[in-house]
Amino acid sequence: MVKLITNGTIYTLENEKEKVQSVVVNDGKIIDQGSYQDMKLQYGAKIDEIIDLQGKTAIPGLTDSHMHLSGVASQFMELNLTGVRSKDEMLTMIKEKAQTVKPGEWLVGRGWDEHLFADGKIPTMAELDHVAPHCPLFLTRICSHAFLVNRKAFEVCCVHSFSEVPHGGKIVLDPTTNEPTGLILETASQLFTKHIPKKSYEQLKEALRQAIKYCMKCGLTSIHTNDPLYLGGFEQTYRLFAELIHEEGLGLRCNLLIDYPFLTILKEQKITTGYGDSKLQIGAIKMFADGALGRRTALLSQPYEDEPGHYGNAIHSQQELYEMIKEVRECSMPVAIHTIGDQALENVLNILDQFPSVHYRDRLIHVSILRQDLLKRLIHPNRVCDIQPRFIVSDFPWIMNRIGEKRVRYAYPFQKMLSLGVLCAGGSDAPIEPVNPLLGIHAAVTRRLIRETHEGYISSEKLSIEEAVRLFTIGGAYATNEEHVKGTVTRGKYADLTVFSHDLMELDDPDVLLEANVEMTIIGGKIMYQSEK
Repeated sequence: MVKLITNGTIYTLENEKEKVQSVVVNDGKIIDQGSYQDMKLQYGAKIDEIIDLQGKTAIPGLTDSHMHLSGVASQFMELNLTGVRSKDEMLTMIKEKAQTVKPGEWLVGRGWDEHLFADGKIPTMAELDHVAPHCPLFLTRICSHAFLVNRKAFEVCCVHSFSEVPHGGKIVLDPTTNEPTGLILETASQLFTKHIPKKSYEQLKEALRQAIKYCMKCGLTSIHTNDPLYLGGFEQTYRLFAELIHEEGLGLRCNLLIDYPFLTILKEQKITTGYGDSKLQIGAIKMFADGALGRRTALLSQPYEDEPGHYGNAIHSQQELYEMIKEVRECSMPVAIHTIGDQALENVLNILDQFPSVHYRDRLIHVSILRQDLLKRLIHPNRVCDIQPRFIVSDFPWIMNRIGEKRVRYAYPFQKMLSLGVLCAGGSDAPIEPVNPLLGIHAAVTRRLIRETHEGYISSEKLSIEEAVRLFTIGGAYATNEEHVKGTVTRGKYADLTVFSHDLMELDDPDVLLEANVEMTIIGGKIMYQSEK
């Protein structure tokens, strides 16, 4: 079927601000583009359908290069604490939810962030016990590296202050009483999560279905998502996505990052990176090198400014990390490694430099804190940095006290990275940050929240709107070696377009970015979402 997408402004991103009026699509791919008159004259007799943009503006389909769709889906099933702005509000929400939970049934939630609280204080064990005395609690922080549990959870899971904790984790104790505070860090969460009943297959599927539709409503045509640890393993994860994407035809293009523990299954089934098709594909092998800045578990080369003598935490020893990467390389597969601190990144690069590249690019996720010498090592045709611009407005200004004035100049240094030629892909890390890609684009451009009036945190690192949009288009394509089929409006590429109410490229005030609405999400020349307005 030949389709004509027309009557709007379509930015190709092949060249700066290059635009066309019309795109001709056949079998889901772009076969030609140009003016309406030329396309109508050349293909008029062959056109089966016209998609009218009604004067709106289209850009290449947006890609989120790093998210956890299972976490987005959980927001449709669990207590959502994202954006809560005080401890009292958080406790009230827990209490209200607990009243709907039967005795002994788990109350699970996520999204709390004490940096949004005026006093920065998190609920104590006693406070959690007071609002939910009859049910075990497990509440994941916005970063997914810290958790809150109540006494009932300790009892149900038979965990004590002296329980052995998996490497890299910690049960935080009160220094006076030596009793648990309720705060759990990193891998210590495994002591509790293994006791939380799993959601049924149909519950997971329905929540994922809603999450996929929500992503397309936000204008996303592709996502790179990491989920097997939360969806019952590799095989069930792939089955869920296959049924939703292939059988139900939900359309969103999904690249699945697979956690290292499931590498054995991939080897047994002879599945490797690139397995799949244009809609559903296996990606890189995901692993962690360190934690997060929020709880000072990101691994730094120099001590934390607000905790002298503490450098953060390595999730694995250097030898363990070497052996893991070696095993992945023996499968000729790329890695996707969580590295937030500069020392974690250095540790990973020191290992990657010992191995030849493979066909698909290695992915360095977050790369939040850098140094000049590390920037130069990122200039590599087979390495992509998966960056999350929205982290800027979540981490500033408190990050300045955490790492100090000198190092903060290398916190999310996106302009330095792009100027040097470092390949970067934009993502949200949802549900850590909101799915909406315009929030990430706005953060990259302004480096502040919309309600703030300053020039931006480390304003020299601000991007232009077009540079920021490229992170979420061609950048996302580079991350999965799909630049030949995605990322720009070009003949031979997928007809994936995100249509906005505003012309993003011509905005004088970047805050207007957040007033733009997604009018259509077009995937393979098919409208997968359309605004009802």
